[in-house]
Amino acid sequence: MEIHPTAIVDPRAKIGEGTVVGPYSVIEGEVTLEGGCWVGPHVVIRGPASIGSGTRIFQFSSIGEEPQDKKFDGEHTWLEIGTDNTIREGVTINRGTGEGGGVTRIGDRNWIMAYVHIAHDCLLGNEGVFANGTSLAGHVCVGDAVTLGGFTLVHQFCQLGEGCFTSMGSCIRRDVPPWVMVSGDPGQPHGINNEGLKRRGFDSEARQRVRTAYKMLYRQGRAFHDAIDSIEALSPDDPVLNGMAHFLRASSRGVVR
Repeated sequence: MEIHPTAIVDPRAKIGEGTVVGPYSVIEGEVTLEGGCWVGPHVVIRGPASIGSGTRIFQFSSIGEEPQDKKFDGEHTWLEIGTDNTIREGVTINRGTGEGGGVTRIGDRNWIMAYVHIAHDCLLGNEGVFANGTSLAGHVCVGDAVTLGGFTLVHQFCQLGEGCFTSMGSCIRRDVPPWVMVSGDPGQPHGINNEGLKRRGFDSEARQRVRTAYKMLYRQGRAFHDAIDSIEALSPDDPVLNGMAHFLRASSRGVVR
């Protein structure tokens, strides 16, 4: 490992082999940085937190700070970040709260651009893209392969399904089903994320089934639960459609409509 002489590293921290900590960075408390991480200059990481191997954290980021929640009273909560994430300049990621499950968790291979805010108790999947200025309020759950356009705002407790996509400046106040594209304030559905489906390896027939499911939900005037039944019946063995139907049935905030 390589720790710059101006960095301050708590003796309780565990720094993996091959990890670099840059000038004037501060690592405080029970922090684990696995092997091959890179922490740039002027980064603050506060534990309890664990950060997976290969993760890069750029300057002026604040990682693992106390949650911005008035109910927080110093209880033992933590942050978990997976492997091979990129966290760009000025990103803020808060620990969990005692009432919210205790943990903020980020999966693997996410691309988190400059000035993104990820609040307490958020749960993020893998391979997401969070463009500059995106802000997630507390308790937001994000599926795999989600793309959020610049300055997207997400209301607390919202669920963002696998592969969904938001345009620049979207304001998300309700749940976004898997593979649905959303734009505007409030966010409104605008078709399916066809390009995302292609990148995930879905063939034209699978993409057409998702498009048909979207029409059942949004374009044919069906009642909400009738639309879910129709999506399930469209191709009972299709995991994407099954996942979409399960997401819709489980939604407590309601979905964008």
